Amino acid sequence: MALITTGKPFVRNLEADGALGLLLPLEGGHEGRYQRRLRAAGYEIMNITARGLGDLSAYLFDVHGVRPAHLGKKTAQREGSVGYRYFLPPAATYQVESLPPNSKGLVIWMLEGLVLSQQELQFLVSLPASHPKIKVVVEMGGGRSFTWKPLSEFLLAA
Repeated sequence: MALITTGKPFVRNLEADGALGLLLPLEGGHEGRYQRRLRAAGYEIMNITARGLGDLSAYLFDVHGVRPAHLGKKTAQREGSVGYRYFLPPAATYQVESLPPNSKGLVIWMLEGLVLSQQELQFLVSLPASHPKIKVVVEMGGGRSFTWKPLSEFLLAA
């Protein structure tokens, strides 16, 4: 039965591979169970969506500028009518620095992974090797049941 699954194989595979790709039933609900299993195993979770992220490395590890929709408001400066730029702190670096001392690390749980390019997927596959406190889970599409495999298997053979 899916309701009494322990989630231990999922946590073990994530720790071994570092980056997993998921196929989920479209009605949803399963991801919450596995996120609870990860929290119980000692991980913190950062939920983000792949749509509109831009440069993944800049979003996760650098201070980056964002221009929200200007909604018809115009700036009175020489820069053009594109709105103000706001600078945001690096999302993953900030989360990793504020982890509790007994935490195993940070899991970046990314929704809508189908919109990611092969280069972005390759960056996510190599991310746990360069940052050992970070693990990656990417929802790659729909399936009949909750299944996962290493994210590297979703890369196309060149």
